[in-house]
Amino acid sequence: MFFIVSKILGFFALPSNIILALGVVGVVLLRTRFARAGRAVVTASIVLFAAFGLLPLGKALIEPLEDRFPPWDSSRGAPDGIVVLGGAIDPEFVAARGSPDLNEAAERVTVVAELARKYPSARILYSGGTGRLIFRGGTEAEFAAALIETFGVPRSRLILEDQSRNTAENAIFSRKLAAPKPGERWLLVTSGYHMPRSIGAFRKAGFEVEAYPVDYRTRGVEDLVIPFDDVASGLRRTDTAAREWIGLLAYWLAGRSSELFPAPRAPGSG
Repeated sequence: MFFIVSKILGFFALPSNIILALGVVGVVLLRTRFARAGRAVVTASIVLFAAFGLLPLGKALIEPLEDRFPPWDSSRGAPDGIVVLGGAIDPEFVAARGSPDLNEAAERVTVVAELARKYPSARILYSGGTGRLIFRGGTEAEFAAALIETFGVPRSRLILEDQSRNTAENAIFSRKLAAPKPGERWLLVTSGYHMPRSIGAFRKAGFEVEAYPVDYRTRGVEDLVIPFDDVASGLRRTDTAAREWIGLLAYWLAGRSSELFPAPRAPGSG
């Protein structure tokens, strides 16, 4: 039930969808005795559309998420395992086209080649089922495995978790399959903006992992004064950030995260 409700509410919580809904409401009001209010609503919709599409508001929302966890420090030695969260491959497109086309989060998958070569003894767990309410086709984990094999990583090194539909289930099912032993160190690979919610979910599931953020969408605070080149990019960044902030709150309220806004812990603090 949490999965279904989160998907439905998530659609209506995106700024771009809210702005569009405002515009539609305003247009409808123009044909009624509330035409004056309708004009105000339409104007507000246009202003918000331009503001979130062109001003660096989306960058300001996503940058704190990306900088919450620093790049992983390799000086402590090799990890025992690596958990890679899905989100870079759309199983429905692969099933339809027969090719594992990667989306904007491609680095979640491509970084596996480097990590597998650098840490040949580390187990690699790819976690990704399908996050769609209505779906026909395979799961992301199976398509990702086929792609990772082309990197020269044998299938025998991979652990595939293909039941999860969201981040909370990524954590629960990954822990069951990885069965981490006391003292083992596992990396968690996901997009920088998604790392706080992911770490919170894994901690709640009892799976202590070390953040290995990839797929950054900003260059840092210097991006906060640079506007977007096109409206579509600005709205996409804003929607991505809003989804994560809302997700952090929803996971905390639902008891699916250890903290409201998870932060790094000192090594060995568990």
